[in-house]
Amino acid sequence: MKNSLRSLFFSLLLFSSFTFADVVKPALVEISIFTDEHFEIEIRTSIEALLTGINAKYKNTKYAPTADEYQKLRELAPEDLKEAFIPFHTTFKKLISLTADKNNVAMTIKKVDIPLPGYVKVPRNSTITLVGTIPRSSKTIEWKYPAKFGDNAVRVRQVDIEKEKWHWSSWQWLKNDEISKPFSLEEVFTKASLTETLVTYIVSGFEHILPKGLDHILFILGIFLLSIKMKSLLWQVTMFTVAHSITLGLSMAGYITLPANIVEPLIALSIAYIGFENIYHQHLHKGRLVIVFIFGLLHGLGFASVLAEFGMPKDDFLTALISFNVGVELGQLTIITLAYVLVAHWFKNKDWYRARVIIPASLLIAVTGLYWTYDRVVF
Repeated sequence: MKNSLRSLFFSLLLFSSFTFADVVKPALVEISIFTDEHFEIEIRTSIEALLTGINAKYKNTKYAPTADEYQKLRELAPEDLKEAFIPFHTTFKKLISLTADKNNVAMTIKKVDIPLPGYVKVPRNSTITLVGTIPRSSKTIEWKYPAKFGDNAVRVRQVDIEKEKWHWSSWQWLKNDEISKPFSLEEVFTKASLTETLVTYIVSGFEHILPKGLDHILFILGIFLLSIKMKSLLWQVTMFTVAHSITLGLSMAGYITLPANIVEPLIALSIAYIGFENIYHQHLHKGRLVIVFIFGLLHGLGFASVLAEFGMPKDDFLTALISFNVGVELGQLTIITLAYVLVAHWFKNKDWYRARVIIPASLLIAVTGLYWTYDRVVF
């Protein structure tokens, strides 16, 4: 009985990778306040989700009652979707709000930018730009984005064009109809404390592994399966961390850039390779660390896309980068610890461990990686 329960561990993780494949991301809101008393708000979100009422309560869009309508909208050309969004302008402006010193500020929609339909299982992010004026005497602003539209992350930029100065505030993550904490306009920039930066980016790094990083979860499990000795595992995880830290840092600094349609299939292929290698090699070999390092470079480019959306503080770039990597490392160690406690600790010395655990689990990982590779190349 215990054997059956433990063996479900890997299957459940793999099953979840297909179940949560299509999720609408939180909206990203950037508010720019200019010293000439005008402001611009850029909201990057899924217009298809707005029009069909799909928000954070749906863990997979296909389970929403408006899933068919949502899919049809996702296939529309930009101009057609923009036309479909026009009747929704009034409702959209009515439900969002910006206040200056507790007074409502009027906004108008200046433009709507919609990209071409892309990879069908990833919602396309359109940009809605709103404009208005704000009194120069205003000391604080507050922002509200309704739960009806989903979760959102917001930050504020103060801009002095004449003096060529601008600074971003920290992000605030909002849900459940939360109103943002007041953003100060009295200073050029409200810098987060060192502690706040550390906590924010460590949590972000951890969450990108657990529960959001299904690609990376399978890769780490693949590393775990071939050798359950803690020293060997830590060496592999460390090489993986060093590698992805290099490409993540270079990518965020602007030295490396690769499009997602190249990086994502290669990451999926690395998962398949690790799975098949576990099947054909019974013991850890010297070349394993080199392979893990090379694949870690690829995964670092995947992490960079997450941080690019989340944003990096210019004044605390290195602190944020290190903190994010610490969070990733903690997430990886958590996966290994769970796998060890739930499976390896009980059965690692059994004669059938390789035949009943390592090979079946590795095969599932390899097949999943191949499926993702095909899916990401074709679509």
